[in-house]
Amino acid sequence: MAFKVLEEFLGDCLELPVRCKDGELRTFRIPSPPAEDGLKIETIMTEGLRAAEGGTPLDSEALDDAGELDLYRMALGDAYDDVHKHLAWPRFRHVAMTAVMWITGGLDLAEQYWNSDGDPKVAQAAQNRAARRSSAAANGTQKRASTSGTSTRRATGRARKAAQT
Repeated sequence: MAFKVLEEFLGDCLELPVRCKDGELRTFRIPSPPAEDGLKIETIMTEGLRAAEGGTPLDSEALDDAGELDLYRMALGDAYDDVHKHLAWPRFRHVAMTAVMWITGGLDLAEQYWNSDGDPKVAQAAQNRAARRSSAAANGTQKRASTSGTSTRRATGRARKAAQT
């Protein structure tokens, strides 16, 4: 099996159709963030999850950087000014949070969030996903699964007896 070209299945932008303050229907094109901003957004989402769950307090190191405090600006990138200019707060926030969902959880999650009218459970799912990814990365490599398609069941009594002889 050969790897597909990344651009064939992974988009570099998110396009969101929105009716603006002037009544005009516009499609905002939100570019993928630079890798550094994407990592910051995931860190902020992970820290937000920890705080929301009442676990560890927010990591001040993750939130000290002025760029990290402006989550929406990072998530919207070059589209920020255009989105800000044409939308009132609730729609602006929905567009920005959809971009955050896209960055942290992918296109399917962003679409689910967009169509759910900003259901916090969808946002929670993205935070959980981001937390699992960062936790797995922090713990090193993941446990390797069986590649033979078989499970590692214990041998039955008959099989154990045969193995002993």
